[in-house]
Amino acid sequence: MKKFARIASLIMALAMVLTCFVGCTADKEGGATPGEDGLVELKLGCIGPLTGDYANYGTSVQNGVNLAIEEINAAGGVNGFKLTIDFQDSQGDPDSATAAYGKLMDDGMKISLGTVLSGEMTAVSAAAIADEILLLSPSASAKDAITGNDSAFRVCFNDPQQGTVSADYIADNKLATKVAVFYQSDLDYSNGLYENFKAQCAKRGIEIVETTTFTKSTNTDFSTQINAIKASGAELVFIPIYAAEASTFLTQAYGKLTDIPLFGCDGLDGILTKVSDTKYAENVMMLTPFSADDTTENVKKFVDSYKKNFNATPDQFAADGYDAVYAVVEALKKAEITPDNFEDDDFNSKMVAAMTQITVKGVTGTMTWTADGETNKAAKAMIIHDGVASLYTSEK
Repeated sequence: MKKFARIASLIMALAMVLTCFVGCTADKEGGATPGEDGLVELKLGCIGPLTGDYANYGTSVQNGVNLAIEEINAAGGVNGFKLTIDFQDSQGDPDSATAAYGKLMDDGMKISLGTVLSGEMTAVSAAAIADEILLLSPSASAKDAITGNDSAFRVCFNDPQQGTVSADYIADNKLATKVAVFYQSDLDYSNGLYENFKAQCAKRGIEIVETTTFTKSTNTDFSTQINAIKASGAELVFIPIYAAEASTFLTQAYGKLTDIPLFGCDGLDGILTKVSDTKYAENVMMLTPFSADDTTENVKKFVDSYKKNFNATPDQFAADGYDAVYAVVEALKKAEITPDNFEDDDFNSKMVAAMTQITVKGVTGTMTWTADGETNKAAKAMIIHDGVASLYTSEK
């Protein structure tokens, strides 16, 4: 019996060793063990609204990210890595986004594509400081969304840039000398754009003849604002708001502001999916670094592939997500990150340093980044005619 007990104890000990070995291997979160394709998984994460009023933004970013990852992996991966993505639904809520970020970190995320919306990014960026993980948001545009986190970057223009460039674009293309503004006063995105637009208008000789606002609790009836704009003598209306609210405004303004062009920024992307009839968006313009009708080779390839995979035309948010992944790829190459060193303590510092050294020829333009996380690239404008958004030219 004693001999049998010793044998049983030995078997149990061996079983515990094997269990520990298997558990430790799993706990390495992919480790440096290649899969059947010879590549090691490198986990990326992203957070954004996939449900709720702003789901169109999150869905577009998710589609763009997935398309880029599919292309990269199909081409053999990068530096011995196969990229994977875990996209968490925030429902547009900063608290939910922070919780999702924590889950992604627990699940082994090595690089974060941050969040889709600015409010989410502000919360997540603050929470991520202690983790020292690279954050590269495709579309969080509020200036403060990445402030204070030296590891945070963005693909899109920030709000001050958009407001300033919008005023410059209007002046340079002689679109108007008298403008009205309609914006959401309790939304950081809208406020940031308005303040910088106003400052640049003063420098460029553009007169703001009427300023009207609304809040989240007053976003259903815009008749008072529309009447004020109509009576102001404005030659153009600047609307730095999101597509959901813009669709209501455009519907109510139809037939009243028909002869006055409306000009917005990236928040208007997706407006054609929000209005009940595309006639409501006729002649609406928006500042953007991306246009689906751009004939540049890499843009055309992206658009064709997106249409094939998702049966839809990509908007700027899809393009931002796509470019974010390719920026990560270039940073991995520049930092010379491989399966042999990607778990080193200096992984993040290498990636952050690489972000300020790379140049990415993306579908939203040729991009570089500064140490404060901001991108440099050219801006364009689109105009909607007959339900189609295309690049604006002075001849149109």
